[in-house]
Amino acid sequence: MFLPKYPDSPTPPPAHTHAPTDPAPIRRSLPSVAIDKNTVAVVLVGGVVLTALLAAVAVTAISVAVAAVVLRSTLRDHNRR
Repeated sequence: MFLPKYPDSPTPPPAHTHAPTDPAPIRRSLPSVAIDKNTVAVVLVGGVVLTALLAAVAVTAISVAVAAVVLRSTLRDHNRR
């Protein structure tokens, strides 16, 4: 009853067969990138600035969450009186 039903005939062979291509394509190397001290300094300063901004956003979010919890408990206590 729950057995799968298979087709009577096997599937036909694919119409397209892969033929071997000519020799392997030539890989072109990427141009070399010169990294000097100024580039490293800019990347480091950018990383420090972005990390500081992320930390500032995280601290702000935590402080807003704490303030919301304090205000909620204060208002709950005020409404109960």
